[in-house]
Amino acid sequence: MPQVRTLGDRLRELRKRHGLSQRELAASSGVSVSLIRKLEQGEREDTRMETLRKLAAALDLPTTMLVQNAPAPADAEDTAWEPVRRALASPGGDAILESATEDGLARALSAAVKLYHDNRYQDLARVLPGLLRDAENASPPLRSRVNQLTGSLLVQTRQRAAARIALDRSVADAEASGSALDAASSVITLCWLLLLERQFDQVWSLATGWAGQIEPRLSAATTAEISTWGWLLLRASAAAIRDNRPSEAADTMRLAQAAAAATRPSQRPYHSYWTTFGPATVAMKQVENAVIDGKPDTALLLAASVPASLRPTSDNRNRHLLDVAAAHLALRHYPETFDVLFRLSKEAPAWLAHQRLAKDLLGAIVTQRRTLTPGMRELAATINLPV
Repeated sequence: MPQVRTLGDRLRELRKRHGLSQRELAASSGVSVSLIRKLEQGEREDTRMETLRKLAAALDLPTTMLVQNAPAPADAEDTAWEPVRRALASPGGDAILESATEDGLARALSAAVKLYHDNRYQDLARVLPGLLRDAENASPPLRSRVNQLTGSLLVQTRQRAAARIALDRSVADAEASGSALDAASSVITLCWLLLLERQFDQVWSLATGWAGQIEPRLSAATTAEISTWGWLLLRASAAAIRDNRPSEAADTMRLAQAAAAATRPSQRPYHSYWTTFGPATVAMKQVENAVIDGKPDTALLLAASVPASLRPTSDNRNRHLLDVAAAHLALRHYPETFDVLFRLSKEAPAWLAHQRLAKDLLGAIVTQRRTLTPGMRELAATINLPV
């Protein structure tokens, strides 16, 4: 395969190799011929992951064949995070009179994680530079966790270049400390970043490699060991389904289900500072995979098994609701789609504003209407969608 620089170049090359016209590819993929034409002519430099996967499936290829040479989605321009980016570039920061204690830094980090799960991003933007400065003289495990939190926030707000710096440091510090679970936890977050950057092969390699390294004996393992292993399997499954490899996605999802079944009902966090893992987690990711696989009916059936009582500020639960909205939209359930989005705008507005999928979903609703309701205009303002 010759090396090409743009998505359009690669799409045109692969389409011609399969002997298809643009109209034939449109018919087999369900993607409009006008969009295919715009991509190939460079009028559009990128498109939704869902569209790329449809095109790859029609060509019977992994999605990575289309995106491997295309540039990653651009970082968001968010000046609120500039102090955090500067702190990453120069982690020593300003001179201080005394160093933070390990115990004090651990308490500060715990409070910062709560801000993260409560979607208080602007508050975190003010807290993180000081945490990064104090962590420079901390133990490697604690420094790793500060960088993992920083990376998580930067991924969430689409500051991907800075997120990669923080997460690479987090993995390195965790490995230096000799803690395989801490290192694997950092890898789980790094895989999230790489999924957004469409680096599916790299996610698969990292996630399955680390899962093999820490694979526990389920009858004797701790909840943390099982849950960390389970999350790595979920990342691997996410990469496979996006890369048009459904059988591998199903295999790793089955292993994740086994891990979830072995966890205690309390669903305690899989890591000292991060999220939970259990049957509900796996159920939510099954819904996500079904949406990506173009099976909205299956997605909604699976969603019925997800407990409605999940914590509203959980970013994983919020992402799940976006997947439910996407399934409704695929079935042209426009009121249901809007209801889910509007609910999220009330429960997690700061989080929702950074979700491209939310903009795509509301944009699709807006195109179906001549006039917008006040609620639609309010939602559009929350997620910064021009209407």
